[in-house]
Amino acid sequence: MEAQKKTYYIDVGTGGISQSATGSTWSYKIQATDEEIIELRDLFNQNYSTEWKNFFRAHVPYLEYHHDRSNDAYDSTIQQVYGMLHKLGDDEAKSHIDSMNILPNGD
Repeated sequence: MEAQKKTYYIDVGTGGISQSATGSTWSYKIQATDEEIIELRDLFNQNYSTEWKNFFRAHVPYLEYHHDRSNDAYDSTIQQVYGMLHKLGDDEAKSHIDSMNILPNGD
């Protein structure tokens, strides 16, 4: 039996996930199962943790952005977020993500 998908509204900037279109601001409308939402929430939580590491790293003047593993981790996770949103999103979400050119070819 296939898991039932529900409509969710996503705000990548805040990591917001809502089932209400009017409850908060949102950028992407997706159809997802409970398991997919848990996976997306985990990705947002990973990036929240990484953002704190990056905040403290930003105060180390000799460490350059492109040599920082926590920035690489953030970039990788945000790419996974957009990959999920592209897979689960409506046509408008897919089109917008395609226009951002953030995903590797073939996704």
